[in-house]
Amino acid sequence: MTSHSHSSYKFCPLCASELVQKLQMSEERPTCPNCGWVHYEDPKVAAGALILRGNEVLLVRRTMEPYIRQWSIPAGFVNAFEDPQAAAVRECLEETGLNVKIDSLFDVLYGREHPRGADIFLVYRAEVVSGTLAPADDADQAAWFPLKDLPPLAFETTRKIFAKLAQNSL
Repeated sequence: MTSHSHSSYKFCPLCASELVQKLQMSEERPTCPNCGWVHYEDPKVAAGALILRGNEVLLVRRTMEPYIRQWSIPAGFVNAFEDPQAAAVRECLEETGLNVKIDSLFDVLYGREHPRGADIFLVYRAEVVSGTLAPADDADQAAWFPLKDLPPLAFETTRKIFAKLAQNSL
């Protein structure tokens, strides 16, 4: 059995013993041979807002690697104990200056694309309710783009969103 863990844990957080790989719940996981603590790596969850205005979509340009200076929908990680819809609204406000309301769940995507990325990505359809478009946080530009003329897109998940959107509009 191989481990899927990307854990950097070397020592037990409870008793400081050196961890060993041990089969736990059908997968090898970092395990404390002294107190029995097991590290179960939780998935990282992100939420984003797909905002359309006629045949245009709102995108933000990334300021961080990976995919720096490429575009995606406003999105980010869901905090512990945070409603994913609230996370999508928060991220949109942080990155675009716009307040949005969630209309519906558009898609659930999965697959970590890079070491710091999300495992699960919840994409919500949303509409602007107030605010002034102004990029901030980890976006240096925010703009409306025609669906038929998109800029270089960050992430395979972003491309999947637009492929599904195109398929749904046929």
